[in-house]
Formats: sequence, C-alpha cells, structure tokens
Amino acid sequence: MENLKLHGFWYSPFTMRVVWTLKLKGLPYENIEEDRYNKSPQLLEYNPVHKKTPVLVHGGKPICESMIIVQYIDELWPQNPLVPLDPYERAQAMFWVAYSEQMIPAQKEKDVEKALENFKVLEDHCLADKRKFFGGDKINIVDIAIGSLFAFFVTIEDIKQEKVLVAERFPLLHLWFDNFKNISIIKENFPDREKMSATIKSIMERRRLASS
Repeated sequence: MENLKLHGFWYSPFTMRVVWTLKLKGLPYENIEEDRYNKSPQLLEYNPVHKKTPVLVHGGKPICESMIIVQYIDELWPQNPLVPLDPYERAQAMFWVAYSEQMIPAQKEKDVEKALENFKVLEDHCLADKRKFFGGDKINIVDIAIGSLFAFFVTIEDIKQEKVLVAERFPLLHLWFDNFKNISIIKENFPDREKMSATIKSIMERRRLASS
C-alpha cells in the first residue's frame, strides 16, 4: 500500500470529503490534525499557494483541494467508484460538484435565504425522480461534495437554534440526507454533533472578537 498522509481539520467539511472517500475505498492513512491558528511547516510547504487544508500526501507528493483529492483517489483506487464511467453521467456529476462549490459562501455567511435557494435547486433538479442518492442507488462524488456541506450546515442550525432543512419544505432533500448519513462508513466517520457545535461556535466567537 502506498504511503498516504492527510493534513486537515477534523471539523472541516472539506476534510470530511477526503476522509469519507478514503474510508469508502478502504485505504489506511496517517491522519495529521492541523492547528487552524498555527499550521505546520509541512502544510505550508505542501500547499504554498493557498496554505489551506486538506492536503493529501501520497508517496511524498502533495495533492491539494478537496474535490481534486477525491477524484485523484477515485482514479487510483477503482473499488467503490465515485465518479460515473459514462461520459454524460460523469459530466452531470461534475456539474453538481461545481454547483456545490457555489453553495459554500452561503454556508460560511450563514445566509439563510441563499441556502434555501440552493436547497430548492437540489430538490427540484437532482432529486425530483425520488432517487435514493444523487448517484442513484449508490452514493457518488456529488453525495460526498454536498453531504459534507450539509454536515456543516446542521451544525450552524444547532448553533443558531434555527431549523432550515425541514422535511415539510424539502422532503426529498431531507430523506436524501438521512439516507446518506446512515450509510455505515459515513455514519462511523460523521463528526460528533455536540463536539462539532462547540468547535464551530468557538471559531465564530474568535472571529467576532478579532473583528470588533
């Protein structure tokens, strides 16, 4: 087995994407938990452009950006494939992966109205045929991309004590998220909700104090 090391923050949705992918592939790796406020020299060396996590180091060579890492892993290790083989299906999947990246500002800014717009798009255009996952009967790269953002979003709901992803308004999306987070590998590697809330709340408070 090739030597794999993952630099990341356990609570980051971007790191979650890589962890879930490695676990779904059954790949052992060394986890290197970074300090958000004191990043390691190795991380800064591996990602000198953005200086961000996650970074996967494979055989001494770094790969940066979460969805690029997911695709890299999927290409090298074909078991439990995440990217569709059919060119059209693959193009559709990558469209929605790109859309998930557009959802990130709403997550960060806690823009509820924008988040609701995003949910409506996913409900109407991805799940209207009542498929179990974005990939159909099995999860694919779209589920990984969007599932990580939802894991973070429910934490914001907990902190704000404001429910946004309600079953009555988004029944298909709500059912999809239940299906996704209850997959055994995902469930076993889903962040603890209370610990996640406490950590994100602390980060938000630190930002507030720094900007005041």
